[in-house]
Amino acid sequence: MNLREAVFGTPPSALAAVGVEAVQLSPFIPDAAAIEDLADGSLDRLVVHAPPGTLERRYALAHGLRALAADGVLIALAPKDKGGARLRKELEAFGCPVIETARRHHRICATKRPEAPTGLAEAMADGAPRLSQTLGLWTQPGLFAWDRVDPGSALLLETKMDLSGRGADLGCGGGVVSRAVLGSPKVTSLTLIDLDRRALDAAKRNVADARVAFLQYDLRGPPPLTDLDFIVMNPPFHEGGDEDRHLGQAFIAAAAVMLRKGGVCRLVANIALPYEAVMKRCFSSVVLVARGGGYKVLEARR
Repeated sequence: MNLREAVFGTPPSALAAVGVEAVQLSPFIPDAAAIEDLADGSLDRLVVHAPPGTLERRYALAHGLRALAADGVLIALAPKDKGGARLRKELEAFGCPVIETARRHHRICATKRPEAPTGLAEAMADGAPRLSQTLGLWTQPGLFAWDRVDPGSALLLETKMDLSGRGADLGCGGGVVSRAVLGSPKVTSLTLIDLDRRALDAAKRNVADARVAFLQYDLRGPPPLTDLDFIVMNPPFHEGGDEDRHLGQAFIAAAAVMLRKGGVCRLVANIALPYEAVMKRCFSSVVLVARGGGYKVLEARR
């Protein structure tokens, strides 16, 4: 893929100018290109809204430097408390001369690709997809609970997954919950939905079943499916490192539209999240199925 300018993520326009023809590389934007697929030396300019996780951030920066032509320009920025304070040192470790500025709680680093960057291969390997020996599943730094089964999903997995018919796993991640759902022969189809392309890439490797389909989709938009018999979900309540309870509420509202009359929604959430009220508005009944370790499993019927 030969390009001139690209952008990774959605940097604030007031902090970093992005050309109208810049190609989007974020894994959170459907139909975006993948930074891993860029040819070496194919970019003249790249703007990176750097992710908060260290391994994920260094991975994106390393691939960006790899894809830049000689003396190609890299602008990397992030909130100071979400990786921005480390950007300069990380870029300097790759051999980049850095000009750093600070605006609106962000650190903004401007640099050019050095003639011989150092440490790119190591950073790309550290942030790459891998088969976790602990989980026995494919995963990648940057995914939710990428190196463990999170306690919420673990509690959900302890409940009886006696589901049947057509269903969906909203915010499926790497497919941990989907694998358990598919243990029931009464499940005829299951659509795994996530906004993160990397999660779906992992799920495609982890969930080998003829009954499944995969969909990259933002569930804050119009619901993509209807007339389902069941939905399972461990909805997110953070975006970009900030808590956003509206995300979980949007998932609940989408589930209510996607289910048929009488369909079932099985949800796990942090016990402090006030989802019961919105669920009671969207469903005819809501019951507590399990509780423990700071989490709760709720079952709602349409």
